[in-house]
Amino acid sequence: MARPRTTSDEAILRAAGRALGRLGPGRLTLGAVAEEAGLAPATLVQRFGSKRGLLLALARQAGPGARDHFARARHDHPAPLDALYTALGAMAAIVRTPEDMAFSVAFLQLDLTDPEFRDLAAVHARIVGEEIAALLESAADAGSLAAGTDTAALARSVQITYNGVLILWSLAGHGDDLVQTLHTDLDRLLAPHRAATPA
Repeated sequence: MARPRTTSDEAILRAAGRALGRLGPGRLTLGAVAEEAGLAPATLVQRFGSKRGLLLALARQAGPGARDHFARARHDHPAPLDALYTALGAMAAIVRTPEDMAFSVAFLQLDLTDPEFRDLAAVHARIVGEEIAALLESAADAGSLAAGTDTAALARSVQITYNGVLILWSLAGHGDDLVQTLHTDLDRLLAPHRAATPA
């Protein structure tokens, strides 16, 4: 009879995420993840095969993780635009320092050069775009956006703004609060598309 697993893959991946946040993908080792998870490195090899396998498992979580941010935001904020700001703010809040962004860019190198990582990154980007578009469509239906707003085009602009703010903040604006900076830029983007306030 196989021995039961005392530590779930989900718990290991949470530990891997913490270690990744400290070390980045280049310096991450199975030993560091094992220490964070309180396991032997051999256990990680058995579960994931290699460091690359572990990183792929983390990348597979990104899309569902993004949906979770949006689901929680919808639950907490019935107004679609409030939910949009909250979800994107929660995703951005993972980046606390320029070093955090550097680790994200290092992971992006994997996304751009390794087909398996690229496919998973594309799934994540598609999911985020879909979630943004759905909230903007809900905002239009609720009368929060001007009649005739092209919500699909606006969703693309919102997603570009989100990613651009992360890069620019990490380069020059890290004295400011990242989430507030993101919200300010979203305000600028969405202002022309908001429905006029009744007099």
